[in-house]
Amino acid sequence: MAEAEETRQPSLHVAIIMDGNGRWAQKRGKPRLFGHHAGARRVSEILEACPDLGVKYLTIFAFSTENWKRTQAEVAGLMSLFRRYIEKEARKLFKRGVRVRFIGDRVRLDEKLVSLMDDLELLTAENDLVHLTIALNYGSRDEVARATKRLAEDVAAGRLRPQDVDVETLPHYLDTCVLPDPDLVIRTSGEARISNFLLWQSAYAEYEFVDTLWPDFSAGEFVEVVNRFHLRERRYGAVTG
Repeated sequence: MAEAEETRQPSLHVAIIMDGNGRWAQKRGKPRLFGHHAGARRVSEILEACPDLGVKYLTIFAFSTENWKRTQAEVAGLMSLFRRYIEKEARKLFKRGVRVRFIGDRVRLDEKLVSLMDDLELLTAENDLVHLTIALNYGSRDEVARATKRLAEDVAAGRLRPQDVDVETLPHYLDTCVLPDPDLVIRTSGEARISNFLLWQSAYAEYEFVDTLWPDFSAGEFVEVVNRFHLRERRYGAVTG
């Protein structure tokens, strides 16, 4: 534990694919939305643990561009949950010093939800204890496509020369342009895939796949995963020793 504390980074960025809400509910004979509500409550506990772990940035995958394929009832229930979550948690997040951002394509979201998202971002804009980014109607391929379109428009308008486009250029057009890349990506529920989440940004992230379903993923387990991360050697393609 002491060794992990000595090597702790002051601005760690952890991203989480919060998977397993539906299965958690089904195991209890409940509808899938029951699990989504339980999962939403879990976010607060994980967020509260971040400052002591040196986690400055927390990004959570709330709703993907592919999730529209779910039943109309589940999608409608999720959208209602997002609205209620923002209305209920906004003042708490502000008082706890959390800055909230949303990434993803807002065009398909309803006006009421988008308005609440805008208001929450504005309310917490001066906070700096933890930066919480919520990926809502987000897909990494969609994000890159949108970013590439904006880049192409700048080239066409003469604001950017084609020869100046390199690996440092595209990140300025991504939804996450003001955030550092993730250091650690966690996926719960036992699935070992990344599901179109932060593909560009996570090129050199460490991954941790845990069996726990998201509503059961406690702050204690979060601490264990982050501490294991600190014991890893990150070489970024280089060779040490």
